[in-house]
Amino acid sequence: MKATLKIGTRGSPLALAQTHLLIAALQAKHPHLKADGAVEIVKIVTSGDRIQDRPLSEVGGKGLFTKEIEDALIAGEIDCAVHSMKDMPTQLPDGLSIPCLLPREDVRDAFFSLKAKSIAELPPGAVVGTSSLRRQALVLAQRPDLKVVTFRGNVGTRLKKLEEGVVDATLLAAAGLKRLGQESLIQHYLSTDEMLPAVAQGAVGIEVRSSDRETQALLEKVHCYKTELRVTAERAFLATMDGSCKTPLAALLHETDPQGRAKFEALAASEDGKNVWRVSYLMNVTNPGEAKTLGEAAGRDILKQQGKA
Repeated sequence: MKATLKIGTRGSPLALAQTHLLIAALQAKHPHLKADGAVEIVKIVTSGDRIQDRPLSEVGGKGLFTKEIEDALIAGEIDCAVHSMKDMPTQLPDGLSIPCLLPREDVRDAFFSLKAKSIAELPPGAVVGTSSLRRQALVLAQRPDLKVVTFRGNVGTRLKKLEEGVVDATLLAAAGLKRLGQESLIQHYLSTDEMLPAVAQGAVGIEVRSSDRETQALLEKVHCYKTELRVTAERAFLATMDGSCKTPLAALLHETDPQGRAKFEALAASEDGKNVWRVSYLMNVTNPGEAKTLGEAAGRDILKQQGKA
């Protein structure tokens, strides 16, 4: 048994909040981890944390928030790593795997503005700030008259810029605000019909060395199978589309209905929002294999639509 379980994470408030969620879940299932020194949080600065002046799509996209943490994992400096799954590339480094997903949070985007309650209500020519190409494309698809500008920083920074009139509106993931205990800040939620979420938005994954059976056994007790099905379908779509931060993509496997069926929606868009390709299915998804097949089929269908266009 390891003397100390070392958990690697980014040092942002949200990353640390997600790490504490994992620790609380592990301690509930493994009381020995409550002992002093049984768990250690190792904060790691990533490229995505260092680069704040440019859109992530310009400097490498997905992987900017994970590489340095994965390097530490491979080197044996940490035993597992906590990631927001929407930041994760679909291909993991050799020798690493994600055997554990925590229960998924709210998948919706939250809308902030002092001038409107929705994208539709914004005045003509209003400025929307976001660092997400997905949000940019879907905002412009609904309102081509709006102006979208790059907008990065933590929650407090973005809301301060909003108050100062730097932008007229911005969007943030509801999941992050809820995990930070800042749900009361949310003014309006956007429905998934209006703003389909990013792949795996609201999901937290735990990455380990594939050879580390001891850590995997600890994580097995806190793994959420329902989240695994949803994330597997969405990431299979992303992989089929060869997606990165440079491509506006969105996907969501909804919760199952009383008949056990799940709705799966996915889309790709051009950055200017002039073209949006969508698919929607309703079917039973009972295991990760079916979820992966569904996501791949959605990707192929959208690639076919794009080919025809």
